[in-house]
Amino acid sequence: MTPEDEAFECIEKAQGWRKRQVCDKVDVDIDPYTSKVRNDAIEEVARAIEKFRGAFGDDTVDSFAIFVRGLK
Repeated sequence: MTPEDEAFECIEKAQGWRKRQVCDKVDVDIDPYTSKVRNDAIEEVARAIEKFRGAFGDDTVDSFAIFVRGLK
């Protein structure tokens, strides 16, 4: 395994940890209204990112938007 592979694996583990932490919080404390407001805010951010098509390539913008939408 190359150092680059190890770095990517470390990033993936960190992202998984954060996502589990958010999911645990969502399951316990957040009511449906709060969840809807949160998801709407995330969608608004994803739409704003999609406006950066001139500054970045289409693939990069799509990847960022998919990543943000994955936070729902």
